[in-house]
Amino acid sequence: MSVTQTLQEYIQMLPDRSQAEVLDFVKYLLFKQRQEEADWSSLSLTFAMRGMEDEETDYTLNDLREPFV
Repeated sequence: MSVTQTLQEYIQMLPDRSQAEVLDFVKYLLFKQRQEEADWSSLSLTFAMRGMEDEETDYTLNDLREPFV
């Protein structure tokens, strides 16, 4: 039996109020996971771009076809 099936069986045994608590907790876990992924993504980009602000470039804002705002 899969974890999902086992969870479903246990959750169905709970009263509605407790099921709502489980739902709130699952939403919290999903939010936390997304936040951690966003944090890692931001950190990765920060490290990738580190030191680039000091690099010279041959391009100017006039070279852009579409400005990124």
